[in-house]
Amino acid sequence: MWFICWKGPSGFSASSTAQQVTHGIDGTSLTAIITGASSGLGLETTRILAFRGVHVVMAVRNVKNCIDIKESILKEIPAAKIDVFELDLSSLASVRKFAADFNSSGLPLNILINNAGLMATPFMLSQDNIELQFATNHLGHFLLTNLLLETMKKL
Repeated sequence: MWFICWKGPSGFSASSTAQQVTHGIDGTSLTAIITGASSGLGLETTRILAFRGVHVVMAVRNVKNCIDIKESILKEIPAAKIDVFELDLSSLASVRKFAADFNSSGLPLNILINNAGLMATPFMLSQDNIELQFATNHLGHFLLTNLLLETMKKL
């Protein structure tokens, strides 16, 4: 299949890579939290921000699985600064714990990427008795953002 990728005003197109788009950016003074950082867009965002020097906090449900992912990124980018924190966005208690742990870490927060989400799951309730997809995709991120807002404002 052949198609033409027209470059927009930015000089980038649909075929541009994250590495090309971030070329020349020095993120060594920045800290980012990425939810859902262990797969898909979250993983690629983690990788490219770490490549650009950003201190990345991977906020994930499965810490054990994510440690292996972190190690693979460190093999590719030995100087990467990456932390892994547990966060289950479907649990309001987990969101509160994550935010309290991060806020007490003393790290600044420059970038918050609310990436995690569920799609087309069968009907299930979260431990808080909220429909699982709504709890994860909306309420969890809303609460997380609100609990981290003061830390973000300190910059």
